[in-house]
Amino acid sequence: MPNEQSLHPASGARFLLERTADHGDAADYDAAIFTPDARVDYKAALTEGGVVELTPVAAVASEPLHKKLHNIAVVIARGAKRKRADGLDPWPHRILRWRGRT
Repeated sequence: MPNEQSLHPASGARFLLERTADHGDAADYDAAIFTPDARVDYKAALTEGGVVELTPVAAVASEPLHKKLHNIAVVIARGAKRKRADGLDPWPHRILRWRGRT
């Protein structure tokens, strides 16, 4: 894993999800939102079909950042069934995305 300091972007926000458990049609992730000056952690439960539950570990991110993390997780969850049908790992080990202007 990269140095945490390197995950803080100069602008915008970086979203990281790291798989902690694979339950077949569902998966658990540790998730974090990195901004230039903060980090907010979540536990994420994803289910095939796009059901996502985000639980803050401590502080909650602003509504726009929380919503972006949720949307990224929904895309991963919706694609899991298709990936499995294609013979791929349905639940990626690590997802890292950057979004500008938060």
